[in-house]
Amino acid sequence: MLPDPRSADRPADRMPPQEIACRERLKALGVDFEEHKAESNPEIGCSIPYPIELTTLGKFIAIGPGTELNCSMAEAAARFTADVIQPAAKAELGADLKSVGQASAFVCRPRHGTRKLSEHAFGNALDIASFTLSDGRRIEVGPVPPEKDATFLNTVRKAACGPFKTVLGPGADADHALHFHLDLEPRHHGGTFCQ
Repeated sequence: MLPDPRSADRPADRMPPQEIACRERLKALGVDFEEHKAESNPEIGCSIPYPIELTTLGKFIAIGPGTELNCSMAEAAARFTADVIQPAAKAELGADLKSVGQASAFVCRPRHGTRKLSEHAFGNALDIASFTLSDGRRIEVGPVPPEKDATFLNTVRKAACGPFKTVLGPGADADHALHFHLDLEPRHHGGTFCQ
C-alpha cells in the first residue's frame, strides 16, 4: 500500500500563505485558538505541519477538551457550528449552543482494524460526543436519544454531509455509536461518504 502523500508534509521555515489566510478567516469568525508546533511520526505516517488548538468555535461557543486540528478542518467546524448547529439548537431545542464536547481530534493512528491512516492522523477529523446548551441541558450523541434531542441530532448529522466529506455516527458501526465523526478526507470526484 502506498503511503498517504500527506505523510511527507514538513513545515516550511515560513508559514504558507493559505495557512495564514485560513487563520485570518478563523479570527473573523470569532474563533479562539493557539498555534502548536508541527507534529509527525514518519514511522506511522502521521503529520500535522501547522496545527492549531481550538478553544472556541466562534463567539460564545466553547469546544473541549484540547482540540488540535489542521486549519482547514478547524474552519469547516467553526462555519458548520455557526451555520447549522447553533440555528438548529435554537429552532429545535429553544436554547443557544454553549459548547461542543469533542471525543477526538488529532490522534496519530490508523483506522480501526486497518493499516490505512485515519483522517485524525492529519488533524483532518473531529469527533463530537455532546452539545451543551445555554440552559444547561446536555445533548449526548448516542444510539437512542430522547425524541426532541433526536430531531436536533438528525438535523446536524444530515446537514454535515456536504461541508464534510465523511460523516459517521450511531448506526454506522460500533466505533461510532457514541459520537459523530466529521472529516475532510479528499475523495475521488469530490464525493462524500455519509452513514
